[in-house]
Amino acid sequence: MTRLSASPRIIARAALLLGTTAALAACGGRERPVADLAAAQVNTIGVNSYLWRAALETVSFAPLLQADSAGGVIVTDWYANPSNPGERVKMTVTILDTDLRADALRVAASRQVAQGNSWVDAPVQAATVQKLEDIILTKAREFRRQTIAG
Repeated sequence: MTRLSASPRIIARAALLLGTTAALAACGGRERPVADLAAAQVNTIGVNSYLWRAALETVSFAPLLQADSAGGVIVTDWYANPSNPGERVKMTVTILDTDLRADALRVAASRQVAQGNSWVDAPVQAATVQKLEDIILTKAREFRRQTIAG
């Protein structure tokens, strides 16, 4: 009878020992996974961080009205170049994705010219908006390269 009562204890201990060993083996030892900080999908702020930084830097010459990193929207106030005070521009940059891709970025611009005592809407050349997008994308790629280089 002693033998029967000892058997369940031995089985319980063996099961506990096996379970503990299996749990420790799943921990993976001392090696840590290496994070790829330069991945195209760096988005700890809600959008791709390279695009976000590049967009902020690109439009930094104009005063900001709104900068929402969670939604990926940057809106500037009107900016008039001191060398051409009769014209002003306002920009909206939208980051649409968490990937660093050309189609993850949209820039919209408004332009006004002074006529008498008021401002009148004027067309913005498509090449101007395209140039702003190209500048932002180039800076974002450079930020990514710098992160890879360490």
